Amino acid sequence: MIEEAVKNRIILIVSTLCLIFFFWAIGAHSEIGKYKKNMQDEIRKRIEMEEQNTNFLKEKSNFVESIKQLTAQLEEEKAVNQATKKALVEEQLMNDSLKQEVEKEARLKQVIEEDLKEALMKDSQKQKKQGSR
Repeated sequence: MIEEAVKNRIILIVSTLCLIFFFWAIGAHSEIGKYKKNMQDEIRKRIEMEEQNTNFLKEKSNFVESIKQLTAQLEEEKAVNQATKKALVEEQLMNDSLKQEVEKEARLKQVIEEDLKEALMKDSQKQKKQGSR
């Protein structure tokens, strides 16, 4: 009987330990599932972030290229603008010198017209004097 009682206690203790280990295994399995899910979520997030990073790097390189092209265009436009300004200044100088020439010509024309009028008046007075004689 004592052996039977000891056997029953050992069976009871082993059964209790088995139940404890069973529930512990279920809990551990549940925790492992949570960790696994968290790890998968982390991996998914990292992959998404890598894709976004790659896309941003592509956009950045595109923007850098666009900036280089726009800078080159701006430099070309500046060069054209400078050339146009130089040409405009030269044309203004030529225009000023032509205006001076036109003013000189106008003064000479006035002087010649006055001289011509005086000469015509003198000639007409000479003809009147000769005609009256």
